[in-house]
Amino acid sequence: MCGQNIRSVLGFLSGAGYICPLMNRTIQLALLLGTTAFGSSRTIAQGNGTDYGGPEGPDIYEDLVHEGTDSKADATVWDVNDSLRFIPGYEIYRHWNTDVLFDQLHANRVGSDTLELRLAYEDCDHAMPCPGDLTSGFGMRKGRMHYGVDLDLITGDPVVSAFAGMVRISKYNSSFGNVVVVRHFNGLETLYAHMSERKVEPGTLVEAGDTLGLGGNTGRSHGSHLHFEVRFLDQPIDPALVFDLSNATLKAKTFDVHDRIFSKFVAQQGVSSRSAVARKYHVVRKGDTLYGITRKSGIRVKDICRLNGIMETSTLSIGQRLRIN
Repeated sequence: MCGQNIRSVLGFLSGAGYICPLMNRTIQLALLLGTTAFGSSRTIAQGNGTDYGGPEGPDIYEDLVHEGTDSKADATVWDVNDSLRFIPGYEIYRHWNTDVLFDQLHANRVGSDTLELRLAYEDCDHAMPCPGDLTSGFGMRKGRMHYGVDLDLITGDPVVSAFAGMVRISKYNSSFGNVVVVRHFNGLETLYAHMSERKVEPGTLVEAGDTLGLGGNTGRSHGSHLHFEVRFLDQPIDPALVFDLSNATLKAKTFDVHDRIFSKFVAQQGVSSRSAVARKYHVVRKGDTLYGITRKSGIRVKDICRLNGIMETSTLSIGQRLRIN
């Protein structure tokens, strides 16, 4: 797609079925997704995360549906007559929600058939969102699910779009801080969180490498970094399956979507639920100290402090429950 402005692709969309040259035929989507692929639009609220690197766990999507935007300009208004012509992936998603990040409960599910997505034709069809090193990967982290990767940056560094597409979300969110979601012409969506400033609005067409905002440390974040997610039909994909994060390149110019790429995610969610049930606690008794509890439980003092949000110098109270795993 190098040298082609994305706007020149829009005229192609209405006659291309689902999506421009970066997608296989619409019939393949039907085979992959089954009869629910073109269901009605539904939404679910979103919620909060905790640790460094921001939102984690299924609860982060529970309470944000009513949060408004603080956009500097009104979002572009699209109607159903515009949808197939202008909105990337509308035929598969059947919604263009500029407020809710992801529909976790009612997302269409990917079946066992394989759909090959075209990611790029030329090197300039993609870009790493920022050049920083990986600081936290996709997967379980401190007992909770981390749905993306964290990339190091300095506040004020530009954050750019990974692929061409259209901005669906640009807002402030209590968990993600300044966050942008871009839907791409192959059906993938990418999320960029914790930015200090947003430079785009919903409906903005972007090319790969276009600036979406500036890096920062907003929302549930501890230290300047970019939280970056890749999703298909609202289901998270490990960005390391798509990108060679060390070399800031694509692993391949196509990507196969099938249910097996989500199996690890589903398994990890199960581990998360089991670990929550199996949590162990120590009830503080007279004479207990952190170091005494350490000797009995085998867990380090600093880990007890981290799990319970206390300091090594904190005074323990009789009857206080301390998590010890």
